[in-house]
This record gives sequence, C-alpha cells and structure tokens, in this order.
Amino acid sequence: MPCAAPLPVPHVASSKGQIPPPASTMEYSAGVFSRYGGTAQAMCGIAGWVDWEKDLSQHGPVVEAMTAPLAERGPDAGGTWLSAHCAFGHRRLAVVDLVGGVQPMVRRRGDRTYVLVYNGQLYNTDELRAELTARGHAFTTQSDTEVLLVAYIEWGPACTERLNGIYAFAVWDEAEQRLFLARDRFGVKPLFYKEMGRSLVFGSELKALLAHPLVRPEVDAEGLAEILYLGPSRTPGHGVFRGVRELLPGYWLTYDRRGLRTQPYWRLESRPHTDGPAETAERVRELLRAAVHRQLVADVPVATLLSGGVDSSAITAFAAEVFRAEGRGPLHTWSIDYAGNDRHFRAHAFQPDPDRPFVQTMVDTLGTVHHDVIIDTPELVAALTKATLIRDLPGMADVDASLYLFCREIKKGATVVLSGECADEVFGGYPWFHQPALHAGGSFPWVRSLAERTALLQPGVTGNITADEYVAQRYSDTVASVPRLPGEEPEEARRREMFYLNLCWFMATLLDRNDRMSMAAGVEARVPFCDHHLVEYVWNIPWSLKTYGGREKGILREALRGVVPEAVRIRRKSPFPKTHNPDYFRMVRDLLLSLLDDPACRLHEIVRADRVRALAEQEQEATGLPWFGQLMAGPQYLAYLIQLEVWLRHYKVVLV
Repeated sequence: MPCAAPLPVPHVASSKGQIPPPASTMEYSAGVFSRYGGTAQAMCGIAGWVDWEKDLSQHGPVVEAMTAPLAERGPDAGGTWLSAHCAFGHRRLAVVDLVGGVQPMVRRRGDRTYVLVYNGQLYNTDELRAELTARGHAFTTQSDTEVLLVAYIEWGPACTERLNGIYAFAVWDEAEQRLFLARDRFGVKPLFYKEMGRSLVFGSELKALLAHPLVRPEVDAEGLAEILYLGPSRTPGHGVFRGVRELLPGYWLTYDRRGLRTQPYWRLESRPHTDGPAETAERVRELLRAAVHRQLVADVPVATLLSGGVDSSAITAFAAEVFRAEGRGPLHTWSIDYAGNDRHFRAHAFQPDPDRPFVQTMVDTLGTVHHDVIIDTPELVAALTKATLIRDLPGMADVDASLYLFCREIKKGATVVLSGECADEVFGGYPWFHQPALHAGGSFPWVRSLAERTALLQPGVTGNITADEYVAQRYSDTVASVPRLPGEEPEEARRREMFYLNLCWFMATLLDRNDRMSMAAGVEARVPFCDHHLVEYVWNIPWSLKTYGGREKGILREALRGVVPEAVRIRRKSPFPKTHNPDYFRMVRDLLLSLLDDPACRLHEIVRADRVRALAEQEQEATGLPWFGQLMAGPQYLAYLIQLEVWLRHYKVVLV
C-alpha cells in the first residue's frame, strides 16, 4: 500500500430548514460565491471541476448537478463554491461540530486564499489543533474540517503524513492556481477523477463525474474486462468508465496549468520483527484498543456491529470499555440475520456455526443494548437494484444489498458504527491463507470459476483481452510491487505476497462495499482494524507468530485473552452473515430469466443467453462453488448478472 479562521462567504436562504453559518462567516469575498442548504444532521460527498479555458463562475448549475447525486452520502447540508477556474461542491453528513463544519470551507492567510471540500473523519484532530495553535493559528470552530484546512495551509502536501483517519479531500490554492487531492492510506473513502484536455473533474463517486456533461458513460474492452473477469473487485486505480481513474490509497494528486501529478505519501515497509509472542500480543492489544478509542469521537450516536466473531467482539469490548470509563451510558450493538436462516442454516467450511449464541454471550457479558435486524428474502432481492446504483457498478450482489438494508435500520438509532471489517486481511483469517493449493501462487485466490464464467460470455466481448491473461497480468503487477524484506525465507516471502494481495485487492473491495452501502443510508462506518499504526506493526509479524497456537489469527486471539469471553475468543472464523433461504436462489433465478425474455435486455450484448438459461435452470446445488471470495456462489452469480443488466440500462452504458 499504496498499490501525503474560515474566510467570510455569503449565506443564501433556502426553503429547507438549515443551519446558518456562524455570523463571522457571513461576509462577501470577491471572486467567491458559496451557498448552503439543508439541516444539520453525517459523512460527506465531494465534487469539483477545474478548467483552464472556461470561466467556471458561470457554470454553477453543472457543479450543482455533480453534487446532487451525492445527497445520500450527505443528507444534512450542501454547498457550492465557484471561481474563475475552479468550482467545488459538497454534501454533508454531520458527525462532529454540527454547526461549525459547513463546507466548502474557505480560509485566507495573508493575501492567499484556500478552499477545502472534505469527506471523512480525522481521529487525531485534537493533537493537530494543539500543534497548529502553537504555530500561531487560531480556530473558530471545533470541526476537523477547519483543522484539516489549516494543516494544509501550514504544511502543504506533507500534511497527509500527519493525518490519522479516513478521508478524501480537495484543496484549491487560489494564488498558485493549483488543485490538491488526497486519499487516506487504505482508501476507506473513495475519490474518482478524469482529466479531459485542459480540465479535470473529480468526485466521491462515479455518479458525480457522470453528471458532468463532458463525461460520457463509455466502457471499453478493458473496462468490461474489469467487470466480467475481476468483478466485483477492481484493479487499484481503475474507474471502469473510459478515462476515469480512482486516486490510489495513500496518494496525493496535484493539478495545475502544467498538468497532473500523482505521488505516494505512504506505503508499507518491511523490516525484521524482533518482539516475542508475549510482547507481540500486548502490542497488538494496545494498538487495537487505541484505534477503537480514537474512532469513538462523534457528536452523534455511536454503536458497533456485532456478529459474535472475534473481530467485531473485540471492537465491541474495547468500545464498551470507553463508554463505561466516560459515563456515556450503555453501548448499543447491532446484528443482522435473515428470515428462515434458523431453519435453513447448514454448517460448512466457510460458515461453521450460526452467530446468534455468540452474539448473546457478548451482550450478556458487556450489558449492551442490542438490536437484531432480520432481512426478508423479497426485500433482499428487491435491493439488488438499489445496491447497484449505490456502487455505480455491479457489486457483491446480496452481500452489498444486505449491508445497505442493515445500515438503513441502524440509522434509526445511530449515525456512526464501528465495524470489525478487515481483520482477516490484516491478520490472515481467510481460508486461502491456510490452504496450500490456494496460496501457492499464480492468481488471486478469491477469483474463482473463471473458465466457467467466461464460457457464458459472447465470443470476443472484450476484444483481444482474454480472461486468463488479464487476470494474470493484474496479479503479477501487484506481486511485483510487494515491499520485500531482503534475506527473507521463500515461504515467508510468499506469505508476505499473499497479505499484500489481500490488502490491495480483497480488502479494497470490502472497504468500497462498506463505505458505499453505509453512506447511502446516512451512516458512517469506521474500521479500527485499518488503523495504519496497527497495520504497519502486524505487517511484519512472521506467519508462525500470526498463527500463534496453530490457529488462524492466533496472535489476535492471544491479544484478546481476557478481553472477550473465551467461547468467543476461540470461535472458528465465520464470515459476514448471508441468507441460506433457498427462496433467494429461486427468486433471483426467476428474475434473471424474466430479464432475458425482454427484447430490450442488454445482457444479450454480453452473455450467451442459452448458456445463462441452462445455468439458471439447474438446481442450486449444481451451480458451483463460490466464484468470488467465500460468500458468492451460484445464486450470487445470477444476482451479479441482474446487477449487470441494471447497470447497463440505468447508466446507459455505451460499449466502445
């Protein structure tokens, strides 16, 4: 990885109830126009446009059109800022300083003007504010937004090296006529861009770019290969639509009249691990505890997701510790399950036991206020369309849809949740870390059944790009960039490759899911296992120690001795809950077949309908092993094809 006081603006009234900016910000600045609307309620969406040949102060409707599709990310307030060559848009989900953190935020230092739009949350705001105050800066709000802007003013691009949090942000330096973009170290927050001649557009989501009149929904053979061969994962930095890029995690970008430049500000470093088992376990425990403590900052209700697995249970235990110490009352916890799972669950290698007994153990131990959300099958199938539009691409089918429905219920009681996501990538929990055939090398272990998938496609649908060659090239490119440790034994070096592949690819896919589905419901999902201090330390723990005691994630389990109940600490790994109801397969099958019967169905441009029909008409058990990761088997592939149809139609995708 990667694969570093606000200026016064006018206030314009809106028909919606809204929070006015502080009195000190209600003053006109030449060349700048800003307006806000909405009520303060949190995470955000950003959009922007830089153009050297147009006067963007006359193109407010375009920026508003780019910002409007991000309203679900930021339901609480919106704003735009226009100048001659730069225009910003922002949608806000308010989490900290509900009144003072309005954006776009403008600040002047001397005769220089800086403007910021920001999506994210800094976890070290207080430390940064104290350091900046000591350097002579004054603050008029309690928001991390103002701290981030001042940090950029003070340190420039080097400010990224000081940030602890999840973020994607843009700064316009009016004096230098320069745009600066940056993204957090693991890409928790998304940020897409496209350069077009003498202009550049950017946005939190693809839909913001596609709202610009010059960005066409064109997908070439390589973009289609991303969807058909690698999907729902994506090559790091690839935006699928022609010419669209995603800023890589741990990178910043500058754009001025000389052109575009990108640069990494952070990457993992490999070094010898010298701590023994006891020291390592203690260090892991304290790093994780510190990450959880930092990420509980908010001025809105905070909860945790609880599956009863060791990862979510650890997060919940440390969060409950803070709630008790600070007198914040009982911690609220949330779990998901599916109608019929109590009857249809069957233990297997990927899901050895149901969650409910372990959830109850945690609730009884910690005294949390617990909420169960039960998703019914028709609702899950219906949400496949919504999940596609949230992600702007075909995604993880019901694995996406269920998280969206889950977060929609969570929003009724909390705005921020802490999740145990990413522990398996960081500590090596997945089966492919432990099964020799899967970690032997040569390809991504989660990209499965590739030959069977390509057999369903129209000949030559991706031109001269073949599935095997495309996947192999992406794999080898990633392996070539692994931070090596000189002198490392071959087996340990291979383990390091596996971890890097998982961090750059599989974790990126899950973080994308986590952000999009939660934000679409107005919920900010935080991931303490992605704290870079923790990841940097665990990266260099040797495999023999990561599997301490002969268990997957053994060193994490050892670190949690006495933190979570013993039954939970030693529980076998179980993934995100999914439906086991056979009605799901029948419903997605029937929906897919009905789509294929429609003469307007665009799937016919891509798949061989006869072969897809033959697959769909088989019994569920005959539709094969998982085709992506652990959770996505035959029913999910049919659902993926449904999402592909939704995507082609809704976005009016032009295949070029």
